[in-house]
Amino acid sequence: MGLTVGTLLKVQGERLKLELITGENSLDRQITVADHNRPGLALGGFLEHFRAERIQIIGIGEQSYCLKAQPKKLLASLSAMLRSPKLPCLIMTHNLKAPTSLVQACRKTGTPLLRSKLDTATLVGELSEWLESRLAATETVHGVLVDVYGLGVLIQGDAGIGKSECALELLKRGHILIADDVVRIQHRRGGVLRGSCPEPLQHYMEVRGLGIIDVKLLFGIGSILDRTRIELAIRLDPWNAQTQFDRTGLETKTTTILDVEIPLIRIPVSPGRNLAVLIEVAALNQRLRSQGYFSAETFNQRLIHRMKDR
Repeated sequence: MGLTVGTLLKVQGERLKLELITGENSLDRQITVADHNRPGLALGGFLEHFRAERIQIIGIGEQSYCLKAQPKKLLASLSAMLRSPKLPCLIMTHNLKAPTSLVQACRKTGTPLLRSKLDTATLVGELSEWLESRLAATETVHGVLVDVYGLGVLIQGDAGIGKSECALELLKRGHILIADDVVRIQHRRGGVLRGSCPEPLQHYMEVRGLGIIDVKLLFGIGSILDRTRIELAIRLDPWNAQTQFDRTGLETKTTTILDVEIPLIRIPVSPGRNLAVLIEVAALNQRLRSQGYFSAETFNQRLIHRMKDR
């Protein structure tokens, strides 16, 4: 079942200070997009490119127009605007009094009309954030998500290769755990991947030989985060003499999650390798790359210039 106006009113009604004015029989209308719309031109009857699938926000400007417009003309424009069954609802801000024509049009078309005590900017910001969190494309992957020097690092690999043990070592070195074993990833606005942990597993880790451990109690409240932006993927692969691994850093690999590309580093796992230190260095190196500095490329150019000079 999708997100409905009734769900919005029930879950966010108190936080967004919402009340229902009319439309109690249409609260099952679906909300399909996180964006909102200010129907300024639509109130005047211009419906070309009108985004009916969005929640319509009625602020001070829209209310002032409704109060000064000719009632019959306004009612006709509102009825045409609200005719689409895809339109979820209207929300008035600033605890404004609903114009009579607007209430009549909403009742005529069965459109839910809500009112919020919040100002328009605050309501739009809070509402958009919540809707995006509910409607964003989501994928669940197997792995560990840690925050290393402020960089969200997704660690993946075959079962038993040591992902949780690596995360445990990173925790001991002062870094932060977001999710162990199951990582919930959302594609947020602007091509951002946000990773979190499903509710039942938050703040817990499963380590072979130790069982389930409570990270918050063992390492303190500063060792956990609810979510972080994923900016680097680490793939732990078993060491194999026949497998070629990058030794210069000149080769740039990426992986695609929810149509978003992020850098990928493959690290061979063999006895004696300190994976936590390698991941720390990988995170720091990625921060340099994001600022435009490529260590391997700079070193390569220096070698080329040195060879030309000789």
